[in-house]
Amino acid sequence: MAEDNKKSGSNPMKFIEEVRSEMNKVSWPTKNELASYTGVVGIAVVIVCALIWVCDTIFARLFHVILR
Repeated sequence: MAEDNKKSGSNPMKFIEEVRSEMNKVSWPTKNELASYTGVVGIAVVIVCALIWVCDTIFARLFHVILR
């Protein structure tokens, strides 16, 4: 088994052929799926950023009051 890996690793053209073969097996999303996934990620990023901003503001004011 290890010898097979050494043989296929030493031939760059065979590697490229195998990569192409594997990439044809990938289930690619449609344009509509990609757009909706991108929207979901964008909304999640905005929500997490807002949450971090709120927590940062609260802690900054709290520390300001404590250190006064």
